[in-house]
Amino acid sequence: MDLLNTALLSLILLGTLYCIRSLRALHGKVSKKSEQILREIQKSALDGKKLSMTAYRQNEAYIQLTNLLQFKSAIPSTRSWAASPDLLLLISETIKRNRPSLVVELGSGISTLVTAKSGARKVISIDNSEEYGGKTRELLKEHKVRGVEIRIAPLRPYANGFEWYDTTTIKDLKKIDLLIVDGPPGSKNPEARYPALKEFKDKLSARTVVIIDDVKRDGERKLAEDFAKSLPNHTLTILDHEKGTAVISPR
Repeated sequence: MDLLNTALLSLILLGTLYCIRSLRALHGKVSKKSEQILREIQKSALDGKKLSMTAYRQNEAYIQLTNLLQFKSAIPSTRSWAASPDLLLLISETIKRNRPSLVVELGSGISTLVTAKSGARKVISIDNSEEYGGKTRELLKEHKVRGVEIRIAPLRPYANGFEWYDTTTIKDLKKIDLLIVDGPPGSKNPEARYPALKEFKDKLSARTVVIIDDVKRDGERKLAEDFAKSLPNHTLTILDHEKGTAVISPR
């Protein structure tokens, strides 16, 4: 009988120890899972805060822009494929401050309207799309804006193995006071906009300012850095805009 009781006690003890170990293991797994969930919640909250701040800053820039330029007709959507309000406001402020005689931009759209409305004497916008170029012409017409030339330059094979604008459309350009690089589309090709350096570096005036969008991408960031190196009397500033903006301006 004593042996049977001892055996039963031993079994109970072993079972208890097994349950304790299992509970400890379960507690450890639950704790790790809880920590992981907590980290994910914290990350989501931080990401949400950043998105909210970005939206707030873009709203601020948009309100300032519309107040400054007093649009009389509707304007297209900004952000996404179009220029963001922070970039548009920068372009407007740069033109109002520097009064460029000739502005050349790569990629037409709402930026063309903002450039012209801000006081640039002459604007030449290069676009690879007849469709989007046509829409920009209609936009300018609705706003009764003059002094803008839209040039359609289809994408052609370029020396870097990719495609860039048909260079015959820019041969006559010289003494550019403001160059805005926001085309051609570069989301799938990091070197899509790099030819702008070779094609425009000798067409710029001494007081030129170069603005490059999307420098949060490696290709545009390298373009900005190399552009600055090619202009020894200029300095490079990277602005923490929604998509990242590089400004290369005289010292």
